Amino acid sequence: MKTRITELFGIRYPIIQGGMHHVGKAELAAAVSNAGGLGVLTALTQPTPADLSREIARTRELTDQPIGVNLTFLPIVNKPDYPGYVRAIIDGGVRAVETAGNNPGQWVDMLKAGGVRVIHKCTTIRHALKAQSLGVDAISLDSWECAGHLGDDDIPHFIHLARAQEELDIPFVASGGVNDGRGLVAALALGAEGVNLGTRFLATREAPAHANVKQAILDATETDTRIIMRPLRNTERVLRNTAVDRIVEKERALGDAVKFEDIAAEVVAVFPRVIIDGEMDAGAWSCGMVVGLINDIPTCQELIERIMAEARGIINDRLAGLAARTIVA
Repeated sequence: MKTRITELFGIRYPIIQGGMHHVGKAELAAAVSNAGGLGVLTALTQPTPADLSREIARTRELTDQPIGVNLTFLPIVNKPDYPGYVRAIIDGGVRAVETAGNNPGQWVDMLKAGGVRVIHKCTTIRHALKAQSLGVDAISLDSWECAGHLGDDDIPHFIHLARAQEELDIPFVASGGVNDGRGLVAALALGAEGVNLGTRFLATREAPAHANVKQAILDATETDTRIIMRPLRNTERVLRNTAVDRIVEKERALGDAVKFEDIAAEVVAVFPRVIIDGEMDAGAWSCGMVVGLINDIPTCQELIERIMAEARGIINDRLAGLAARTIVA
C-alpha cells in the first residue's frame, strides 16, 4: 500500500508505532520495522544521549529497515539534554523523528539539516497548522480516543481527520483508536495517509512490558479508561485501576482547587513500576480506548500482516461491492 507516508519514510505499510515510554525500545521498534511499518524508539526512555546512541545501534543490529525516534519536548525547568539527543539521532543515521510536547520549532531546522524527516504529534488543527508552518514534514493527529495526553478539545477522529484534510497541505496520520484493518481504512477514507498505533503495539509479544500489563489490556473493555489531570491542563487518558480511582475522587472532591501535589503519589515515577515490574495498581499509566478491541497478543509481524489483509479485504471486497451495487442501481 503506497501513500505519502510510506513514501516519506520509505516503509512498506502506512503503519507507525507510537513512541511509548519504557516500551519504545530496540526489540519492539525493530520488530515493527521488520514487519513493514515504522518502528519508533522513545528517546527519553534512555537516560542520556549516549544511551540513546547505544539503543539506536542495538536496533540497527536487529533490522536493516527504516526506524524512527520519538523526542518529546517537556515543559519543565530541568530539561533533558535535547541538543545531545538530537545529535545522537542524526549521528545514528535515523531518518525519521516524531516530535511531541512543546513547540519543536527550534529543533526542526537542525533535524532536517541532518537529513531527518519530522512528523509532529498534535492534538488540535491549530497546532497542526502551526507545526506545518514551522516546516515539519507530516502530522500525527491525536484525537479523543487516544492514550496519553490528548489535549482539551475532545474532538473524535471522524471530525478531526476530516478537518485536517480540509486544512493541511502536508500528510497526516490518525493517532489513537486504531486496532485493525477497519480502523486503517476508515482513517484513509477520512484523509489520513496512515495510522499511529500505541496501545495495540503494547499488546504484542515483542513489546518489553510485563505480562501483567498485557493481560490487563486483554481484560479491559472500551469503558475502562479514564481522563485525569484535566483541572491541571495536563489531560491524560489512562487505564482504570485503584490509583486512578483515587485521582478521579480527589479531582472530583477538590475541583479546580486540585494541585499536582495532591495526586503526585499516583503519577510520579510510576511508569517503570507498572510497565517493567507489573505493579498494576502502582499508579496511572497511558492507555487508549482501543483497549476494548484488543483480544490477543500477536507478534508484530502477525499484527501488521493481519491489519493489511483486513484492509485489502474491506477495500477490494466490501467497498468495491457496495460501489458496484450503487452503479447497477
